[in-house]
Amino acid sequence: MSEDSRAQRRVVIVGAGMAGVQTAVALREEGWPGTITLLGAEPHRPYDRPPLSKAVLLGAAEAHPGPGGPESPATFDVDFAALGVELLLGRHVTALRPAERHLVTAEGTVPYDRLVIATGAEPVPLPGGETAPGVHMLRTLDDALRLRPVLAAQREVVVVGAGWIGAEFATAAREAGCPVTVVEAADRPLAGALPAEVAERMAGWYAESGARLLTGSRVAAVEPGAVLLADGSRIRAGAVVVGIGARPATGWLAGSGVELCEGGAVRADDRLRTTVPDVYAAGDCASFPSARYGERLLVHHWDNALQGPAAVAAHIVRGGAEVPRYDPVPYFWSEQFGRFVQYAGHHAGADRLVWRGDPGNASWSVCWLREGTLVALLAVGRPRDLAQGRKLIGAGARLDPERAADPSVPLKSAAV
Repeated sequence: MSEDSRAQRRVVIVGAGMAGVQTAVALREEGWPGTITLLGAEPHRPYDRPPLSKAVLLGAAEAHPGPGGPESPATFDVDFAALGVELLLGRHVTALRPAERHLVTAEGTVPYDRLVIATGAEPVPLPGGETAPGVHMLRTLDDALRLRPVLAAQREVVVVGAGWIGAEFATAAREAGCPVTVVEAADRPLAGALPAEVAERMAGWYAESGARLLTGSRVAAVEPGAVLLADGSRIRAGAVVVGIGARPATGWLAGSGVELCEGGAVRADDRLRTTVPDVYAAGDCASFPSARYGERLLVHHWDNALQGPAAVAAHIVRGGAEVPRYDPVPYFWSEQFGRFVQYAGHHAGADRLVWRGDPGNASWSVCWLREGTLVALLAVGRPRDLAQGRKLIGAGARLDPERAADPSVPLKSAAV
């Protein structure tokens, strides 16, 4: 394609979160000369999500980004006008018609030459709680704004779900002085993310913070001022916060020809191309095949939304032959109950677990090995372990289990 013809072409990005914004930035960094249009469903200037469960929620950050530029830690520090990126905010995309190469919105159609799907994930609602008063999610800026007065008033809060979001919100609510009860259907926190022998070591963090954790408990109904559990007990609740998971926001792709996986994620290839020509997907809504782990991954975390766009932009600008396959080492972090928790890799296929340090102490790590090769690492208060472990995973390094189990030995020194 000539430079003149590329300059007349239009890349449209659906989704103005991390993945969408970074795709726009990466396209310009790669030298894309054509039009870039970024569509966001929310009316706010594009913002980052991690501050929502921390600074914005607790009122430490200005919560209303203005149209003139970034005004809070949540708003992306990106000059879209200088980049020549057209922002269309408050636009809900309802359908994709690839034969005509346009998107359908309530305000009309939007044509494209290249399309990037970056619509992220949406929280799973509590069955029966969608219309109940006092029930909240924590996904958007508006969600955080609605929850701020709840925390400011130190109301009794019931958190449904002891996953990463539930733990982070419980942490913020306790910091604000709210009485907190966390209700988890599984027998431990983080049941869907970590094996029992690791997750059960984290259950005591709730009590240490002053929160009550009820495992093996299911919500039967939300009543005015209370939550009714399946065993008949009632918990007083000035507010209910639901954190029981998220699913890809891809319902609008029905009938488009874009293939979805069973759970609704866009089925992208190893260069984040979808099954429809000139349509890509990145971030929380896209699954991709990992050669490193021998399976398809769906990563609902910030780092994936940061890295994927660079691969998409490179492919759009340079073409497939020059772009390496997308196969990152997954990474995320969580701040909860006074601890900095980091995870790198994917432990599902591991055959050995190695502890580094006593999990009863403030800092410790866990290594997962597969046939002696490090495939994943969880670090609690040990950022050096994480930094070294992430590089070792990327390099496919084998570890000496005995040296790896000694927390006084740098993890990189346990490589063989």
